[in-house]
Amino acid sequence: MRGIKSCLWFATEAEAAATYYVSLFPDSRMGSVMRAGDAVIAVDFELNGQPFMALNGRQSVGFTDAVSFVVPCETQADVDLYWHALVSEGGEEGQCGWLKDRFGVSWQIVPNELGALLGDPDREKAGRALQAMLGMRKLDIAALRSARDGEVAASTP
Repeated sequence: MRGIKSCLWFATEAEAAATYYVSLFPDSRMGSVMRAGDAVIAVDFELNGQPFMALNGRQSVGFTDAVSFVVPCETQADVDLYWHALVSEGGEEGQCGWLKDRFGVSWQIVPNELGALLGDPDREKAGRALQAMLGMRKLDIAALRSARDGEVAASTP
């Protein structure tokens, strides 16, 4: 069996979206572009080695949060990079590390450490980290750690 790939259904922005996403993530590339005359029907591409397809032809408006893509980040610099890139040019910030990009696709920009912070065996520490996260848009690793440790965290942007 071949691998399973996600298909994102756009109105007309399939090629622009695929090109944009490929420019953001390492180990990414454009694949084949299927056309009917001058019109783009679908684009195959890879993000960080994972296969995707972008398809044109959606009649209804936009995507929902029922599907989102999680971007695991090792450092705050990674969180900042992907957050700012994906909300730029018309994207929309959400709560707790969620955002919608300019094409309406939902993303979660998540520090790798988040699971350990929220899953701390000390329930009070985990609770403090959770409460801090609930007040954030872009996740701030240092502020989450401070909250877990019971320190007063500086407010995050």
